[in-house]
Amino acid sequence: MVMDFMPGGELFFHLRRSGRFTEDRARYYIAEILLALEYVHGNQIIYRDLKPENVLLDEEGHVCITDFGLSKTGLAGSQKAFTFCGTPEYLAPEIIKGVGHDYAVDYWSLGALLYEMLSGAPPFYSKDREQMFRNILNKPVVMKPYFTDSAADLLKNLLQIDPTKRLTTPAVIKSHPFFKTIDW
Repeated sequence: MVMDFMPGGELFFHLRRSGRFTEDRARYYIAEILLALEYVHGNQIIYRDLKPENVLLDEEGHVCITDFGLSKTGLAGSQKAFTFCGTPEYLAPEIIKGVGHDYAVDYWSLGALLYEMLSGAPPFYSKDREQMFRNILNKPVVMKPYFTDSAADLLKNLLQIDPTKRLTTPAVIKSHPFFKTIDW
């Protein structure tokens, strides 16, 4: 196995050291991750394990997603995958329910990661894994009072329990007011 050296380390390290990121810093990382997901999805790959430990930073602070061990390739059209996989804090509801999933699971995880960057903890976290799954399936996401309106709106649309209502189109996500300062 060969990989480029990523001297910036894991996003996880920087997030734990900072506690939480400023909205500008989170926006930068999420924008780059969104571009990576757009590329991966364009190659018919569902990533399925987006989390801070799997986002590495290069010497200039640009992101590189790593660990494609849980990825699914080759789904065409309306095909679904049914494997129960991923990291519990970032699992989309449809994976937990076992009803089949597609690329939408990566946008749920993107929302969970953005929430964690802005607040310092995943949105539905519990030490009890079963309780965390119940939270993901049933509990509305709690917006922190310091989230801007655009951040809260993006999070609501990414952390939408129903994958058919979830924001999953990269072009639409890029045009969201949260990204108004990003030159795509």
